[in-house]
Amino acid sequence: MTKNLAHIPLEFFLTAPAPCPYMPDRIERRIFTELDGYNSTVMSHSLNLSGFRRSQTISYRPVCDECNACISIRVDAEMFAPTQSMKRVRKRNADIVRKEVSALATVEHFTLFREYVNTRHGNGGMEKMDFEDYSVMVGAGTTKSCLVEYRINKGDRAGELVAVCLTDEMYDGLSLVYSFFAPLHRRRSLGHFVILDHLKDARARKLPFVYLGYWIKESTKMSYKARFQPCQGFIQDRWVPLNARTYIPQEPAPKPWFSDT
Repeated sequence: MTKNLAHIPLEFFLTAPAPCPYMPDRIERRIFTELDGYNSTVMSHSLNLSGFRRSQTISYRPVCDECNACISIRVDAEMFAPTQSMKRVRKRNADIVRKEVSALATVEHFTLFREYVNTRHGNGGMEKMDFEDYSVMVGAGTTKSCLVEYRINKGDRAGELVAVCLTDEMYDGLSLVYSFFAPLHRRRSLGHFVILDHLKDARARKLPFVYLGYWIKESTKMSYKARFQPCQGFIQDRWVPLNARTYIPQEPAPKPWFSDT
């Protein structure tokens, strides 16, 4: 059944200009709306199809005045073909077991989250998040949200927690809202493994896509996402095949369909 927003009134807002967290020489603006009420799952899915991204109880999309570097990206789960290096990542993590749990904050998860943020994103804004902030981040999802735990298999007892992913189930796929992992296990390439696992899970559920958020070709923190092929990018209001080697000109974005003036 097709899900759309035709019967749901939406009010959009525009953020003030602010420094871009991924491209230091550029200014960022976002359009966003609140995800609320019993229609939040439908709203989140429909906005996802238009290149939006969920964060807590809002759905947003970059609408920067002179930049269109941020491209929403999704991987074709059915057609996905792992590279040799990805196969090695799977092999290195063969001793990891996954478990879906409710999207509720725990001290164990938060401890791992702090280790990850302090090591990987020490100046990204999340370093000031306390347990209450974290609780809001993971607990503010839709009815189709969950946390996926990844632990090193210890047989009959719970093993070491090495990764966690906040995941939304959409009508057409899985959306990785936020993931974090143990910094000390660098050889495992846990960020890549979490994506590989979600692709496997989507395929098992017969869901066509895995949404990875935004891809920025020039950003080392984001560029890896296009390695998962085949994938699509949301460009000029439509999903198109996206090749990791394709150069996408960073020209001024087309005039948006809204205005704050």
